[in-house]
Amino acid sequence: MTVTAAASLGIGSMIGAGIFALLGEAGAIAGNAVWLSFLLAGFIALLSGYSMARLGARYPAAGGIVEYLVQGFGVGLFSGALSILLYLSAMIALALVAKTFGSYALALLPLKGGPLWVNGLACLVIVMFVLINLEGSRSVAASEKLIVGLKLLVLIGFAIAGLAVARPELLSPSRYPPAQTVLFSLSITFFAYEGFRVITNTAEDMPEVEKTMPRAMLLAILLVMLLYIAVALAVFGNLSAAEVVKARDYALAEAARPFFGTAGFSIIAIAALISTASSINANLYAVTNVTYQLAKNGELPAAFGQPIAHSREGLLFSAVIIILLINFLNLMEIASVGSMTILLVHLIVHLGHLRLYRETRASLGLILLAIAGSLLAIGFAFWYAWQNAPHIIWLVLATLIAAFSIEALLHRLTARRIQTRTPES
Repeated sequence: MTVTAAASLGIGSMIGAGIFALLGEAGAIAGNAVWLSFLLAGFIALLSGYSMARLGARYPAAGGIVEYLVQGFGVGLFSGALSILLYLSAMIALALVAKTFGSYALALLPLKGGPLWVNGLACLVIVMFVLINLEGSRSVAASEKLIVGLKLLVLIGFAIAGLAVARPELLSPSRYPPAQTVLFSLSITFFAYEGFRVITNTAEDMPEVEKTMPRAMLLAILLVMLLYIAVALAVFGNLSAAEVVKARDYALAEAARPFFGTAGFSIIAIAALISTASSINANLYAVTNVTYQLAKNGELPAAFGQPIAHSREGLLFSAVIIILLINFLNLMEIASVGSMTILLVHLIVHLGHLRLYRETRASLGLILLAIAGSLLAIGFAFWYAWQNAPHIIWLVLATLIAAFSIEALLHRLTARRIQTRTPES
């Protein structure tokens, strides 16, 4: 796999549904300075990507983060629990995407009922793609390249048009909130970059992986960072912060209304529906493979690996978890819990890298900066939650407890352990 091919995979994963859902949620916190949050989160993603690229070059395995956890902390409860946490964070991310689908669909349809319709439409799209995925991978991969290209075309066109007619006074620094408020949104904007880690899963297929992996990671994150900043400026150059908050669940579509009218609103909303639907389609298939691999290695119950139709039972278990999240958490809660848990996983991967940096030949300074950036985002996320929504902290703690409890139970019930794919030295 070439640099361009790997970077394209990362770009397609990052520019999934995240920007359609998360810009409104982050903008509700950071206001018209949200572009600065995307910039800072992009730098943290670059540092995190560097650390993972060096790990991926040294330990080229399709398991990606799970492999790095085992290499850094060994086989046992801790690395196993974190692999469960990674799986749970993927479920949370899919719930976010499905909820975004429901929000944009409701904005397009003449339906009344608010959250009930959002949840119903979100559950409907999950069930639909579970049925599609049960037919196997051919139907999953068929249209993904076309859809990624369409997403990029729509977002680039939106950014160019939006910036061309933006009102400078709406972007004035005099309207910026306090600096700490921008930092409060950092974990959510980082979540929009989270897809870059899929590049590490391609390591086994890369020629000259030590050169190819870091270049692909750098290229993908930089291009996505530029696009996110442009989109954020286009949105807040056409809508006031109050208008973004009012339409936070479908902010991109609302921002197209001033310069493209109702047709623009509909085009962006339809693009969001296509984007979220394709993201659910691709990621449900990926989750099926993850649950199968974890089951094979003893990190999820064996039932997850049992075949049903052309897919696996793990797909159905995963769908049940996603549907529960959709119905019991709102979009902000899902985004907050998902971003905080994935940042914790990234932080621990970087801490494990400290034990391996001589083998990976990584820069100790850059690893320490990746740790500092992750801590900064997590710290401000917890601070904001403590001040405004303390129950989110309890939800994060409950997710951590669930991951460790599941792993402890599996260790008690089975003799299987997660295994490395590459030699430790």
